[in-house]
Formats: sequence, C-alpha cells, structure tokens
Amino acid sequence: MVRDFLFTFSAMNAEHIRQQALQLKAVTEDLKWGEHLCFCVHEKIFLVLSLDETPVCASFKVSEEHFDELCEHDGIAQAPYFAKRQWVKVNDVALLTSEKWSHYINNSYRLVAAKLPKKLRVELGV
Repeated sequence: MVRDFLFTFSAMNAEHIRQQALQLKAVTEDLKWGEHLCFCVHEKIFLVLSLDETPVCASFKVSEEHFDELCEHDGIAQAPYFAKRQWVKVNDVALLTSEKWSHYINNSYRLVAAKLPKKLRVELGV
C-alpha cells in the first residue's frame, strides 16, 4: 500500500530519500496523519516525507549546530508540529543535494536511535 502511494507523486528526490532511509538498520516506514510517510527506528520517527504537499517536503531531526545553519536558508525552517527545537522542515526536497540528504538522514537516525535504551540499541544493532 505504501509503495503504491509513492508512485502517485512526482518529486525527483523523494524515492531516493526513501531508499536512503530504508537502508539503515531496523527502519520501518508507515503512512501517518493522512499522507505523511514516516520513517522510524523502533517506532521513533526520524524522518517524515509530506506526500500531500507540492512540492514534496520533509522534516527531520538535526543537531543544534545544524539547526541554526539550516534555518538560515530559504525554504528551510523549524518544523511546525514537532515540539523539540531541533526538527527542521525542508519545503522542497529538491533544495538539498543527494549528498546532503544522505548526511541529514543518517544524522537524524543516529540522534533518534541514541535516545533508545542501550539494551534495545544492542538488540536492534543500531
């Protein structure tokens, strides 16, 4: 079902972003809140693709230093529905290069996985 829905939008980088996220250990994907494709590590979200927006946008967790750096750019701001300050929303996934997406996806994953209990991290291999 999720995969069929992905073919209905046309953002060039969205499938690449999805593939990057799914390559990480213990990652699951799920549609939440309508058309938001969420990527989780043990049920903790680290990346959201908003498939109902044109262009497709994304939100992810960043470190404090990356937060300030990213929010200086047009089209990138604090994610509106995440209470924590270190979540950003990129208004068009095409604003970042593939290399930047790889960096930020991996960083977000590490930040979220680091909050899991140590025993669980070992069990999941993260």
